[in-house]
Amino acid sequence: MSFEMVTRYAHSPKDIEHYNTDELRNEFLMEKLFNPGDILLTYTYNDRMIFGGVTPTTEPLEIKLDKQLGVDYFLQRRELGFFNIGGTGTVTIDGKKDNIVTHDGYYVGMGAKHVVFESDDAANPAKFYVVSTPAHKTYPTKKLPFASALAMPMGDQAHMNKRTIYKYIDASQMDTCQLQMGYTVLEPGNSWNTMPAHTHARRMETYMYFEFSDPDTRVFHFMGEPNASKHIVLEPEQAVVNPSWSIHCGVGTTNYAFIWAMCGENQTYDDMDQVGMHELR
Repeated sequence: MSFEMVTRYAHSPKDIEHYNTDELRNEFLMEKLFNPGDILLTYTYNDRMIFGGVTPTTEPLEIKLDKQLGVDYFLQRRELGFFNIGGTGTVTIDGKKDNIVTHDGYYVGMGAKHVVFESDDAANPAKFYVVSTPAHKTYPTKKLPFASALAMPMGDQAHMNKRTIYKYIDASQMDTCQLQMGYTVLEPGNSWNTMPAHTHARRMETYMYFEFSDPDTRVFHFMGEPNASKHIVLEPEQAVVNPSWSIHCGVGTTNYAFIWAMCGENQTYDDMDQVGMHELR
């Protein structure tokens, strides 16, 4: 078992104007999320979110971050959300075990001391995409089955952004300190996850792109200030950090899905600032 957590720093909008392709990718892209038997995490100084992949095979895996965070145990001052995008598995939270099938999610409140991940079949392991944010209060731990997610059809074929947003961790359905998470699926023949673009200065966001309809599909994720846009090209099961001041949008060569996770001072999902098409550069 290998455990790795890398740190990525916060940046001024003026900083990234001068980044070349490699520098942009090094600062904002998590190229490897899931490796059998390993835990691979990123700690971003953007609202101090921790995100990454837990892929158990023959042995259970547990995230242990105490010295790194200056605490006695990982979730002493944090909350946690996760989705399973792989084979079936289980999670055991302070001794209580629960089955987790593909596309199921979970919210774990602050104060849980042990969160242990397992796969049912090492040859087809579960892939737990985990996101943790600072917390100030304990809210109830809750399983979030895919069947219970709040489905919101969005977009249209004419604009190539027909999609369904599945809200799992959302203030309209449950209480959290700041974490929000969901799963967006684009329909065949659609490629934009949102356009016109928007910003939401009151919270940052990470995107984890997966379920590409073709193995050669690539997603072009756009970021930067509206008048100084940049892009990062992503392969399947890669994630990108999107600062709060940056535009939030992307386009794929075919349809795809992604998990979004947000945190910050405002939990209102539609609190965003639209960017006019004429403002983009």
